[in-house]
Amino acid sequence: MIQEQFFEDYTIGFSRHTFGRTITEADIIIHAGQTGDFFPHHMDAEWCKTQDFGQRMAHGTLIFSVAVGMTAGAINPHAMSYGYDRLRFIRPVFIGDTIIVSATIKEKRDHPKRADHGFVVELVEVVNQHKETVLVCEHIYLVKRHIPLKSE
Repeated sequence: MIQEQFFEDYTIGFSRHTFGRTITEADIIIHAGQTGDFFPHHMDAEWCKTQDFGQRMAHGTLIFSVAVGMTAGAINPHAMSYGYDRLRFIRPVFIGDTIIVSATIKEKRDHPKRADHGFVVELVEVVNQHKETVLVCEHIYLVKRHIPLKSE
């Protein structure tokens, strides 16, 4: 689906929410294979029984990747991801947990060098089935302006 939005079309406070997605053992195994992160926190059920959480937990980077994918529903030809800031893993996610993502426009600012673009910052919040926050970050978009700023 294509959803054309210029910088001027974004509204601070606008929120979107995803459906849930349950994290599986297969997700963890595949992510470990892709990243090379085979730490026992993710892979060793017996060792995890001796630790504070008592069970394996998903990689923070797995939850981040899945959450980003869950919010990527429409293609905007006037915007592209510029990166992520303030990424925090708040609580662990375990096998069988279901995550839901909300993304809220929190800021718009001018690009310091490009009069025809601006930055849109989206607060991304991931919660589990208990409505506990498990991950937060800011997604920064570089977005084309419909009307470029005038140079002084």
